[in-house]
Amino acid sequence: MEREPISVEGYNKLREEIRRMEEEEMPKLAVLIADARAEGDLRENAEYHGQRENQGRLQAKINQLKTRLSNCVIVDKSTQPKGIAAFGSVVMLKDLSNNKKEGYELVGPGEEDYDADIMKILLSGPLGQAIQGKKVGDVVELSTPRGKRKLEVTEVK
Repeated sequence: MEREPISVEGYNKLREEIRRMEEEEMPKLAVLIADARAEGDLRENAEYHGQRENQGRLQAKINQLKTRLSNCVIVDKSTQPKGIAAFGSVVMLKDLSNNKKEGYELVGPGEEDYDADIMKILLSGPLGQAIQGKKVGDVVELSTPRGKRKLEVTEVK
């Protein structure tokens, strides 16, 4: 598996999320499980089984984040090539079907934000992969659930 780039901020954000889950949420669940266990017969104790399932889901999420983090390499955005869509770049695209402009920043795992004015999208995602390495004036064709889109790169910062 190829390693994904991530910024120091993104790395720290994921590490903090893992720490919070392991040091704050897991102990709370352990207390809830112990309280439910104290209520008696475990064969018919729905509270106990529910809390054990919550613990399993939380542990799975922790494992998923740790795996994601282990597949990352910290990259300094300032060392990336200028004028080419790459990790850390802000890329402005124009949809050639309606001339609508959209901005995207190419980021690593844990840094994505789809609600921002300039959406932070994963470099490893479909759009990130499609525009990676492109320059101003390049046209990208992308298949989406709503059909094919033709996008022109109008600016790379």
